[in-house]
Amino acid sequence: MTISYMKLWHRLLDKSMTKTELQKAAGLSWASIAKLNRGGNVNTSVLLRICKVLDCDFSDIMEIVRDKAVDGKASGVPSDQGEQKA
Repeated sequence: MTISYMKLWHRLLDKSMTKTELQKAAGLSWASIAKLNRGGNVNTSVLLRICKVLDCDFSDIMEIVRDKAVDGKASGVPSDQGEQKA
């Protein structure tokens, strides 16, 4: 599973706000903005500051993206768990 911040970037567009403006308004470092750009892990205090500036909740700026296995099922979930073969 990975984290996607696409909701954050869409929210900024809706508010006609740049990443630089967000960085200054929330008091974030460029390293935090870079991590967000890469979909990396950031401290919850960073997310909280962003939410305060944008007047929103965590779920409004990020989401979990589940990895897909080759057959289209979520990875890590065996399909034959508990089944016995004849």
